[in-house]
Amino acid sequence: MRLLRNYLRFLAAVQLLPALEGGEETLVGGQAVLEGVIMRSPHAWAIACRKPSGEVVTMSEPLERPSEKHKWMSWPIVRGVMTLGYAMNLGYRALRFSANVAIEDVMKNEAGTAADKRAPGAGGNVDQADDSSAKAQAREKAATLSNWLAAVNIVISLGFFIFMYKYIPLLAATELKKIDPALGGRIIFNLIDGGVRLVLFLLFIWGVSLWKDIRRVYEYHGAEHKTVFAFENGDPLETATVQKYSTYHPRCGTSFLMTVMLISIGFYMLVPFTTFWARFASRIVLLPVIAGVSYEIIRFAARHRGSLFALMTAPGLWLQRITTQPPTDEQAQCAIVALDHAMSLEKERGGELVIA
Repeated sequence: MRLLRNYLRFLAAVQLLPALEGGEETLVGGQAVLEGVIMRSPHAWAIACRKPSGEVVTMSEPLERPSEKHKWMSWPIVRGVMTLGYAMNLGYRALRFSANVAIEDVMKNEAGTAADKRAPGAGGNVDQADDSSAKAQAREKAATLSNWLAAVNIVISLGFFIFMYKYIPLLAATELKKIDPALGGRIIFNLIDGGVRLVLFLLFIWGVSLWKDIRRVYEYHGAEHKTVFAFENGDPLETATVQKYSTYHPRCGTSFLMTVMLISIGFYMLVPFTTFWARFASRIVLLPVIAGVSYEIIRFAARHRGSLFALMTAPGLWLQRITTQPPTDEQAQCAIVALDHAMSLEKERGGELVIA
């Protein structure tokens, strides 16, 4: 049952991946994962996850910035698509790491219980070599399960996204048009389509927040935002200092997704197609363009808080009342450890940080 619970947590977290990540190539940003936080600097990333035992497991790796090798990747619109894809890939790797940590811990506990049952005498002493062997087998089994889970989840996540946010809203608008032809006008049709999509998204975000495990992910999301705020303001990365900051950050993936939802309504109004499947295909084809434009709006709004574009990102900040929650000191400490490791590796590589 515990393994199944971990699988379900991983599935839900992957669906939330775009809403939980933040930052961009030239900025410090992060993402919440299962019982931990990933922090990313321009040339490095690090993850810190807390085991049920209280131990914090960390990993850090250098990052290559694609835009430094290929100038076209830094062009407006294009950079948004490339950065989003790069961040999604990195976020998925981090989620797999955090899930692996949890699965391995479960496997070790099960291996230890089995060894205790096999051990002679009331004390249940087990040969140290056998114990090491059991732990190694648990680690190997956990990695195998994680790889299998990753492959299956890619298919499930993609199918869920297309079905939930492309197919159902378009189907609902089409059926309503059949009931009342007056709803078939390009503007009203796409407003209905966008409204249904937005409602489904909000219901999903709110619904999974009722799950205790995902609520903890939202708390780690809050810890990530607080830590990034403290860093951006030049404050020492200490728990008490970090906890003074807000959990709402303008560069959050939640703001990005809300902007995508709103911008897409206007884009779809420009599409001349009238048949169901032509409209459906156009929604998939236009997704990279919409993502790139939304990225530019978020990027501009983060640097110009009083602009009109900043008002467009306001709904995303409001939604962060759900996707971020006040973290505990232990959760904030995880975010601090992750950022410290990322910054140490960043300094080794001689990276230059640009603060928004």
